[in-house]
Amino acid sequence: MNLRALVPFTSRSNGMRSEAGAYGSLHREIDRLFEDFTRGVALGTPMTNTVLPSIDVTQTDKQIVITAELPGLERKDVDVTLEDNILTIRGEKKIEAESKDDETKNVHVSERVYGVFYRMLELPTAIDPSTVQATMSKGVLKITIPKPARSETKKIDVKEAA
Repeated sequence: MNLRALVPFTSRSNGMRSEAGAYGSLHREIDRLFEDFTRGVALGTPMTNTVLPSIDVTQTDKQIVITAELPGLERKDVDVTLEDNILTIRGEKKIEAESKDDETKNVHVSERVYGVFYRMLELPTAIDPSTVQATMSKGVLKITIPKPARSETKKIDVKEAA
């Protein structure tokens, strides 16, 4: 297997390109800048090395539903809290522990991201935390939040001051 095929972007300086003219060094410098920029980008993956779950927020007349993609995580790896109308999704994606029986591995490409993450979302006021439900299945966290009852407008009669 050719390991160069696994690397998304490789250096083009293989000696076959001619550096003709006065613009050769400028061309090399621009190529280097683009290679530095694209080094962390591989087929749409983010350039940062942070765990940040993708979320969808939808709502109906009666509820707000938040879904978060958490591939490779289980229920025990995720905490969901609601405090002062701030919903926090927190978790940790850990590196798989290698057993002593495994032979030494030479990593050629590593694009997976590990570490602690959290997302904070501001919710409407008057949410009752005891009504919030969270479920997780196949790496997708689903949080269902019933909307609070709307307060009715009440007309207040203005009276003469005594």
